[in-house]
Amino acid sequence: MIREFTDADDYHSHMESIDSDIMKNTLSKVSELGSRTFTEADVRYALNKERLGPEDFAALLSVAAEAFLEDMAQRTREETRKYFGNSVSIFTPLYTSNYCENGCLYCGFSRDNKIHRAKLSFDGIESEMSKIAESGLNEILILTGESRKASDVEFIGECVKMAADHFNNVGVEVYPLNTEEYGYLHECGADYVTVFQETYDPDRYAELHPFGPKRIFSYRFNAQERALKGGMRGVAFGALLGLGDFRKDSLACGIHAYLVQRKYPHAEISFSLPRLRPFINGGYSAEAVSERQLLQVALAYRIFMPFSGQTISSRESSKFRDNIVGLSATKISAGVRVGIGGHAEEKKGDEQFDISDPRDVEEIRKALMEKGLQPVFNDYVRV
Repeated sequence: MIREFTDADDYHSHMESIDSDIMKNTLSKVSELGSRTFTEADVRYALNKERLGPEDFAALLSVAAEAFLEDMAQRTREETRKYFGNSVSIFTPLYTSNYCENGCLYCGFSRDNKIHRAKLSFDGIESEMSKIAESGLNEILILTGESRKASDVEFIGECVKMAADHFNNVGVEVYPLNTEEYGYLHECGADYVTVFQETYDPDRYAELHPFGPKRIFSYRFNAQERALKGGMRGVAFGALLGLGDFRKDSLACGIHAYLVQRKYPHAEISFSLPRLRPFINGGYSAEAVSERQLLQVALAYRIFMPFSGQTISSRESSKFRDNIVGLSATKISAGVRVGIGGHAEEKKGDEQFDISDPRDVEEIRKALMEKGLQPVFNDYVRV
């Protein structure tokens, strides 16, 4: 029997509850498919289909599919070229604050972790954005620690307005917001929202988030839907691979995005592929997810939802990132700083995690060109 999960009674006073069955249907489908044993015949059947359903997607994420990575890569390359050509978008994140109210066991920003906390002033943010824009980039992702007190919606809105003066494409990766708040950020100039569910296993999620607003699983789960209701053009999904069973988390993430796409066909959908990384004072021991397994997830996402974007972050090595762009990944970060500041002046606050690929924009551009790919600095024009 499938346990129906709900934590709506635990919502904080500021949290909006929306009428949606996407979470229920996602968890139900994962419960059904996650316990199945798939065969090589199931994988072949999925690879021969023009359009895949959730069952086919689960087959491509299965242990049986490990023997078909080359076949999956060939199919993936075809789909990527069909929908994206040889273009790869380049962006960079800007961390404006590392204050946080949550107790996530796997994150350097966790409230009780003893790190140097900081928040950029608006003058500092302007300097950082100006320096980033000088590199030629035209897309930025604004991040904060998850603290409404330290970085309220009005502060984030001002950051977005400033970013819209420098960049044509502005994303936000902040604590989950309500529909009207997302609408406000959209009016300020935000185009898309990224939210990592971290793990889609409610029980495991509760273990990893002992306190703070982030503990409310369903409020976070519904963030992308609220963002679209608020007018955002696009939403990005991700599971932090290594927190739980990576196959089930990837399956749930894909089905979540699939159901949102069906309900909001106008939405631009994308996936991020983060694995856990070390962080300051970090003692968290995660389940290992190999590069080969990460590749399998990336290939399965592309074949399942061939028109979706896919971002490979600086958490991964330069070699892996160079190999996956143009295959399945369509967006790559460059010149990354995951502490507070560090672009225009000295770093103000400590990092969220250690990165693996520190290359700057020019180095990433050259690497893409050497592979015969087209670096894209701007794929959106404001009117």
